[in-house]
Amino acid sequence: MSLSSATVAACEVSETANIVLDADGVQLSGLLARPAGTATNAVVVAVHGGGMRAGYFDSRARAGLSLLAIGAQLGYTVLSVDRPGYGLSADRFPQGLPLADQAQILHSSLASFARSHATGAGFFVVGHSNGGKLALALAAHCHASGLIGVDVSGIGTRLAVTTDELPGPTGHGDWRRHWGALRLYPPHAFRFGRDLIAPIPAAEADEALAWPRMYPRLAARIRVPVRFTFAEQERWWLHDEAAVAELLRPLKAPRVKVDHLPDAGHNISLGWAARTYHLRVLAFLEECLLAHDAAPVVSDRRHMTVTASPEPYTRKGNV
Repeated sequence: MSLSSATVAACEVSETANIVLDADGVQLSGLLARPAGTATNAVVVAVHGGGMRAGYFDSRARAGLSLLAIGAQLGYTVLSVDRPGYGLSADRFPQGLPLADQAQILHSSLASFARSHATGAGFFVVGHSNGGKLALALAAHCHASGLIGVDVSGIGTRLAVTTDELPGPTGHGDWRRHWGALRLYPPHAFRFGRDLIAPIPAAEADEALAWPRMYPRLAARIRVPVRFTFAEQERWWLHDEAAVAELLRPLKAPRVKVDHLPDAGHNISLGWAARTYHLRVLAFLEECLLAHDAAPVVSDRRHMTVTASPEPYTRKGNV
């Protein structure tokens, strides 16, 4: 599949719509974009970071930046979810939830989604910042049932700040660490971004301090491909050679990639680099599907499903 601008322009796409997902009685709000006039290749599940909303992945500051629009144009269903504690579920969980509970609720919501929507080859999860933590936790806690792979940005294991500088319920932290240089964003990005800002739940802020200790245990349980992206001006997490080596050491994923994205700040999907990043996300998804298709044949089933009672997902043979 070509990811050129010409291909994107030529494809038909439906409009982004609001959606409510049911997770065993918990309602999650979100945004949905589907390819028009064709079956979906897979479902891209986008999970926002701390203090943001689902619209983080749907920037309309300039045409061509939205992951929902690009994904649908290239034949994917894109589902951007308000994490538990945000959007519709904020009143139910005013203090937020720990990662393990968020992962279970997200898994249940995807199982519900799969019962009423075509999912193609399965689910591919994209997470930003604290949403990247949830994407990794989903892969670890839910045994990757129906999960094609995980693509995360703005998350590491070695903080570039002191713990008292981290965002929390009383504030979002130094804005320069979220954004980086102003030149990295379209003129209307900051006005658009104001509409996405939400309070950071207390439980999420408290658990952030434990992330460097939690990550190795989660990483050791992940059995699907993983890609990490660090923006050039990522200022919350260290991403030098030593920090990246520490990040990769505990991972048991069959395939791991690390990319560094130039001309980007922490909030990649709101900047000029959003299109480049989102196309690379979808390219990694294509690589995961290719590896699955080209693996030694054990079964002729390509399609993977999410169930309410997850079973371990095992790739066919060795890639």
